Order: sequence, then structure tokens, then C-alpha cells
Amino acid sequence: MQEAALDAVVVATEIQNLWLVPATINLAGADVELVAALSRETRLRQALAPIADRYDFIFIDCPPSLGLLTINALTAADDCIIPVQAEFYALEGLAQLTNVIWRVRDALNPTLHVGGVLVTMFDGRTRLALEVIGELERYFPEQMFKTQIPRNVRLSEAPSYGKPVILFDVKSRGAQAYLAVAREMLAPVEARA
Repeated sequence: MQEAALDAVVVATEIQNLWLVPATINLAGADVELVAALSRETRLRQALAPIADRYDFIFIDCPPSLGLLTINALTAADDCIIPVQAEFYALEGLAQLTNVIWRVRDALNPTLHVGGVLVTMFDGRTRLALEVIGELERYFPEQMFKTQIPRNVRLSEAPSYGKPVILFDVKSRGAQAYLAVAREMLAPVEARA
């Protein structure tokens, strides 16, 4: 596994005060290579430590699996935001994820907690989507974001143009929903300031 210091791979984006560490194809084999590594669950936390105080927020986008990359992210995080598609099978996966979160908290990161549950691919016209929200509110009454991310063509198109949706089409329903979620996330921070 080729390693580099995080500050050597941080790149600026078109958005002021937003930086990114892009993934590469080499990350595909990271789960396998981490199996034999010393301190394999804390590698990301160790890599972030020297640069963490330079940023107000660091978001770690995880793969849709519960492998060592996700364990590393949970070990490095203070909060985790759980995106949940408004579909039945997403609820089954959520049970597995919450189990992993509690296990990581017990063994590796006692400060980790669920900072929010975000409903994505929401279509309020379907009974199923409303039932999923009802179930989520029952299990996460304090952590639910008020905003749901709707199914939106512009959200799907933006990555193919290499742009975040707020630069691709800021007026789209999807972009406006993500901006609303960002405001919800910032509200507790602003209240403490």
C-alpha cells in the first residue's frame, strides 16, 4: 500500500474554504491490505491527527460496506451521519450499521455518536417512504434531520459533469435540500458560538 501524508494530497475545490482528498483506484484494495496492518482500525485517525485542527469540519465519505475502511472512519469520527434510502432494504442494513457503530464505540472510540440520520432518495408520494420515515423516527427520535433528500434527476446528473450539485444546478430541489441539511448541521454549532 502506497502511503502519503494527508496534507500532501489535499486539493482545493471551486468552492471557497472547501478542500478534498480524492480517492484513487488504489483505495479499492485497502480493505485487504489493512487486514495485516498494525493498528489497522486506527490508521485514519492517526493520519488525520496532524491536520485536524486546520478544519472546522472533516467529512469522511464511506463505502457502502462495513469493512475496515468504514471501521477506520468510525474510529476517527466524533459524529456519524447515517444516510438511509427511503426503501425497505435500507432499514435492514441500518440495523447492521448501528450494531457496528455501538461496537466501535465500545472498543475503539468511546466519543462516537450518531449525529444525524438523513433520509435520501425520498419520494413523499409513496406509502413506503412515509413508513420508512416513521420507523426511523421511532428508533432515532432525536437524530433525524428535518430535511429529506428527494429523488432528483439533477442530483444524479451532477457527478457525470464532475460537479457538486450546488455548482451544477443550485436551484434544483436536490441542491436546495442539501443546503437545508447543511443549515441544520450548522445550527447547533452556531448556538454554541
